[in-house]
Amino acid sequence: MSNRHCPASLQSAGRTFVDLCHYAILFLITVVVVWTAGKEFVVILQKGAADLKDILLLFIYLELLAMIGIYFKTHRLPVQFLIFIAITALSRHLVVDVQAVSDYFHLWLLATISIAILALSGSVVILTWTAKTFGSPEDTLADYQHPVKQESNPPKV
Repeated sequence: MSNRHCPASLQSAGRTFVDLCHYAILFLITVVVVWTAGKEFVVILQKGAADLKDILLLFIYLELLAMIGIYFKTHRLPVQFLIFIAITALSRHLVVDVQAVSDYFHLWLLATISIAILALSGSVVILTWTAKTFGSPEDTLADYQHPVKQESNPPKV
């Protein structure tokens, strides 16, 4: 269905509804992340010390909150932050969980996680370079979402 067949008021109501849903869901995600980070922080306080795995988990929560904050401020969801979260999660897995596996499997797991971190890091470099060189897709998205009506100038008498 094209935009020509929908009244402008219906399109505006639809955009408002979608925006409200985005904000409500992002608010709920923010509450869950803060609640979970708070629970983790309480566990750290009860232990009396923070391990590296605890600190890396708190960094993941911080990156999630930063990504949500950027979306609230700019209405853009930066893919780079998702990649940073994945890199941090893989690093945490590398530091914490790889030690518990057998020696032979340990080498392959270590190599594949390291290659995955390297590939994700390369993708951040490529995304940053292409955004600086060619611009982001979001830069031209506004032109297609909300067309501006051209006002015609009446002839001067």
